[in-house]
Amino acid sequence: MLVFRGIPEKAETPVALTIGNFDGVHIGHQALLSCLVRNAASRGLPSCIMTFEPHPREYFDPENAPARLTDMREKISLFAGIGIDRVHICRFDEKFAKIEAAEFASKVHFGLGAKWVLIGDDFRYGAKRAGDFASMLDAGRKYGFEVEAMHSVKVGDFRVSSTLLREAVKAGNFDQAKRFLGRNYSIVGRVEHGNSLGKAIGFPTANIRLKHNKPPLFGIYVVEVHGVEDVPVRGVASLGVRPTVVGNGNPVLEVHLFDFGKDIYGARLRVDFLFKLRDEEKFPDLAALTRQIGQDALDARRYFEN
Repeated sequence: MLVFRGIPEKAETPVALTIGNFDGVHIGHQALLSCLVRNAASRGLPSCIMTFEPHPREYFDPENAPARLTDMREKISLFAGIGIDRVHICRFDEKFAKIEAAEFASKVHFGLGAKWVLIGDDFRYGAKRAGDFASMLDAGRKYGFEVEAMHSVKVGDFRVSSTLLREAVKAGNFDQAKRFLGRNYSIVGRVEHGNSLGKAIGFPTANIRLKHNKPPLFGIYVVEVHGVEDVPVRGVASLGVRPTVVGNGNPVLEVHLFDFGKDIYGARLRVDFLFKLRDEEKFPDLAALTRQIGQDALDARRYFEN
């Protein structure tokens, strides 16, 4: 899969295109992207995604923007797994935010070479979200590309969306999240050096680097970790600001792996969240925290036994 930054002035090849943020890459996104791949193949075109970094809501209102479900690197990996050929990552900044809908459609034609465009039925684009499906249809007639809409995917009575998925993850409802994703909810990151406190108190942890300081969940969790062995390694994880040991810390994902003692610094791991044990809390001292960590590890082992 080819990954590009921005949109060129003139496309090097015609494509079948879709556009969106695709946060979480849930089953609704997967259905749209699979449809894109099929139609691209039937037309002899590469399948192509235009996406944005940062998320437009992070640009317009960073304080109130929703927590990200997936970072860009993980999204690209998921795109590749679906069979996407090309991804154009557009930097969403002041200049991009001011692009009028008509100019945006022009870039779809001239810059990306779109011959077939698939978008969600509620897709909006351009300055002040002025563009919609009808205006993209008009642009297609003008420039000579086809436009089709993809309708929402439902699970039971629920229309699958990143917002609904985010709510399930935040609540620790991982069974629901798995139904929306078609897989376990996970966070992917590289193991970095910490302060070795876990090792000192008898519970060594792998500290997973978080790309953003606004994760979609906080608490203590039962997890499985992929990337250190040929099979998943079980463990217990804490995602939070560590109020007992840090005054005003940034969120940290710490994972204690059961029956595991290898050096994995620098490894890129995927942490699958299976069950929420409790909320993060502040303890009166380190001894009380250590006792609770021991109980958390015991509870997580019991989860796997059952």
